[in-house]
Amino acid sequence: MFQNIFAELRAIMLEAAPGMTVAEDSPSNLTLKTHWIEARTGQPAWFGWIAIKKSYVAYHIMPLYTLPALEAAVPEGLATRRQGKTCFNVKKTDDAVFAQLRELTALAARMEPDLRAAIGA
Repeated sequence: MFQNIFAELRAIMLEAAPGMTVAEDSPSNLTLKTHWIEARTGQPAWFGWIAIKKSYVAYHIMPLYTLPALEAAVPEGLATRRQGKTCFNVKKTDDAVFAQLRELTALAARMEPDLRAAIGA
């Protein structure tokens, strides 16, 4: 049911964050990680994650946990789709939402050096 939405969101994340490592890429899940190791965990830091859920597609931008400037850049249009700090739920094709997620994800990728400094990698 949500395969087309997942495919669009997958393309958005991969396009916006070309320097990330694909940790998982299945028909219902995409996980991107950075190339650098997080000091706290000893593992590559999470960048983004997309998953098909029962009633929506979840789109996570993990740097939202750490970067206040990125948090401040979340457009109002995405606020109604937000669940928690990093997740945006998408239930139907919406070009405006896709454009906002593309822009926010690209900004997160450009801010990767800030993220690395913030989490002590």
